[in-house]
Amino acid sequence: MLKLIVGKKGTGKTKLLISMVNDAVAKSDGKVVCIEKGKKLTYDIHHGARLIDTEAYNIAGYDVFFGFLAGVTAGDFDVNEVYVDSVLKICGSDRVKLAEFLDKINRLSEQDNVTFIFTVSADEEELPDTAKKYIA
Repeated sequence: MLKLIVGKKGTGKTKLLISMVNDAVAKSDGKVVCIEKGKKLTYDIHHGARLIDTEAYNIAGYDVFFGFLAGVTAGDFDVNEVYVDSVLKICGSDRVKLAEFLDKINRLSEQDNVTFIFTVSADEEELPDTAKKYIA
């Protein structure tokens, strides 16, 4: 399953994501991963979740990020949920590439039985129609 949390900057997307990660840690029977750009969530995310900073791995662009996420799910079969804050900051603002990336992530999600949740700093109207189907 793939879900998007969308909205302009300052609409509470990250706060919602933090709450979802912490709830998942408390309830999940598998591992929970949270991915961010920069180290801003260190003190907000429960220590039971694996917190990964994309800057530490020089991740930029949709293809590189897809490979990284595929590696996370392939490397540990106990990963049940992956939360990503600010996908546009990590990969870039090209909305067409975002939609293509999301379709690939959705297939990965189904293949590996992992739930992916992304925050996207954009209004729903700014997203391609093919990406809107993933909005939570």
